[in-house]
Amino acid sequence: MLQKTVMSGIGGQGILFSGLCLAWTAMFEGREVTYLPSYGAEMRGGVTSCTVAISDEEIASPVASSPDYLVIMDNESLMRLQSMAASGGEIYVNTSIVTGRPGRTDVEIVEIPATEIARGCTGEQYANMVMLGALVCRTRQVRLETMIERMEEILGKAKARFKDTNIEALKAGYDYLSKEL
Repeated sequence: MLQKTVMSGIGGQGILFSGLCLAWTAMFEGREVTYLPSYGAEMRGGVTSCTVAISDEEIASPVASSPDYLVIMDNESLMRLQSMAASGGEIYVNTSIVTGRPGRTDVEIVEIPATEIARGCTGEQYANMVMLGALVCRTRQVRLETMIERMEEILGKAKARFKDTNIEALKAGYDYLSKEL
């Protein structure tokens, strides 16, 4: 089954890394994956997004015109992208930053105060990982255990020192939604 996720936020929020974690974890689990990052010329401060497609079969196109899941980390991303989510899909909103809400009734809105949760455990720069943990909890696209076990490999040698903090933030987001379900 093909599932497409688009993650979007402000450059510097770690959106591309979150997508990379999801993609690598799916690959480690033997799934077919595409990862397509997109960012403006300004990088930090501009809108950044990525598309991750995960399937049990070969993927024909990495483009997600109607993603099943949309992860929104800032107001501008909400305004730009909310209309692209598939009818019946889910939009994950970082309620710590996003003041608006999607104006759609054909999608499920999943509200997560990701920045606030991150601030309480690891620091607000890990809000992306809190949101990723929540997404993994609810969608079950990949196993959290696989992501945790392979985090050092995903980070690479240069950033391996951030392994424990990333894992803590992932677990915080996962735990937040598991209590809500």
